[in-house]
Amino acid sequence: MIGFILRRMLLLLPNLVLLTFVMFAVMTSWFGSPATMMLGRDATAEAVADMDRRYGFDQPVLVQYARWIGHAATGDFGRSFASQQTVAALLAPAVPVTLELSLAAILLAFAAAVSVNSLTIARRVITPMVTAASILGVTVPNFMLGATLIYLFAIRLRLLPTTGWVPWQQGVGPHVLHLLLPVITLCAFYTSAFSMVYRAEYRATARLLFVCVAQAKGLSETRVSFRHILPNAVLPVITQAGLSLGQLVGGAVVTETVFSIPGVGRLLVAAIGSSDYPLILAITMMILTAVALANLLADLLYARVNPLVRI
Repeated sequence: MIGFILRRMLLLLPNLVLLTFVMFAVMTSWFGSPATMMLGRDATAEAVADMDRRYGFDQPVLVQYARWIGHAATGDFGRSFASQQTVAALLAPAVPVTLELSLAAILLAFAAAVSVNSLTIARRVITPMVTAASILGVTVPNFMLGATLIYLFAIRLRLLPTTGWVPWQQGVGPHVLHLLLPVITLCAFYTSAFSMVYRAEYRATARLLFVCVAQAKGLSETRVSFRHILPNAVLPVITQAGLSLGQLVGGAVVTETVFSIPGVGRLLVAAIGSSDYPLILAITMMILTAVALANLLADLLYARVNPLVRI
């Protein structure tokens, strides 16, 4: 197992280098000279050229990238062009917020999709309702669902806060209350997507011989569903959850914007608006790393859930 993890980590490094180089080359050519952004559009050509020489912005892209990736390997992603703060200082408070939001959403979506479908898939009255809810969850956009939840639970019923974020240090109760609506908004789509995958795999697994043998032995429907079908039918959902977790780390842009959450997604929107490519590059590298690590975690969960994979 340790050898497998080490091999995957070694494969991760060249992928990260290649993808970040492409992003670096595109952004440096697209946004132009960083000296112009730092000094402003009214800066003289002499001042821009002097800063280019001083910081090496006039060197080839490959040389600039080698310098940037060398600093990034030590945790130094440079300074933001917009705020002049270090990128690490800007990301430090935002990353835990997005990670908490993403993990809560993905775990809730996974548990809800697997448990609800395992209990109801054999009940013909309830299954069409679950199918209709899944289709609705996949098709409704995040911003529309978020705005609807704010209107219903915050404005009309006054049960939950509208927007904002309260850290754990200011109280567990207020923190959970501010967390509920964003997590439900993110969770809706992924619960529906996981449900569709799990139902299809569940029905295919339920027709296999070992399931028929378990039913012939007189085992209860619930035991057959959770003990025999679930460990085999859940494998594609684990794969999708692993991919989704990596996407959620950087893909909660709309949700964080709607609920005014100070996470990585909201920071990325501000960075794109101000052409702040050191910050964009750092967030991109973080998202790529999160996707790769989430895939590795999904592979490890495969082995924990299904013994055949370990063999």
